[in-house]
Amino acid sequence: MGVIGKLVGAPGAVTALGEAAKGVAEVFVPSATKRMEYSAEAQMAALRQLGEEYQHPALSWFDRLVNGLNRLPRPFLAFGTIGLFVYAMVDPEAFAFRMVGLNAVPEPLWWLLGAIVAFYFGARETHYFRNRAVVSPFVTGGAVAEPEENAALEDWRRE
Repeated sequence: MGVIGKLVGAPGAVTALGEAAKGVAEVFVPSATKRMEYSAEAQMAALRQLGEEYQHPALSWFDRLVNGLNRLPRPFLAFGTIGLFVYAMVDPEAFAFRMVGLNAVPEPLWWLLGAIVAFYFGARETHYFRNRAVVSPFVTGGAVAEPEENAALEDWRRE
């Protein structure tokens, strides 16, 4: 038994003295550990509340309209490009006349158009990258399905 234990008398007395000193010290200086625990609890409670708010979002007619409009640019770009090829074959003179008009557009406007398109599709890609859960139309009720496992990708991640 140590010197302090002999002085105090009982093995549990040292622990009791340590706990008492800790309690007295916490009156004057708050415990950093408890402060971090309370902070983490408060943050988790706020996140749980926020998660509950968005668990089942009610979609209004405006939300459905905006969701529908957000799905239009990709098909418009794809079919519009195909339409330009068809237009060039059907009426080459009118197509050439309009292309001369496009040639008159200043270069900064082309850069601006490229930035808008890049940010639009980049934002979509970022959204889908952050929300990796796959919603499958083959799962009943549009439930969330787990993505398929890829053995090669898992081997690469382990390395």
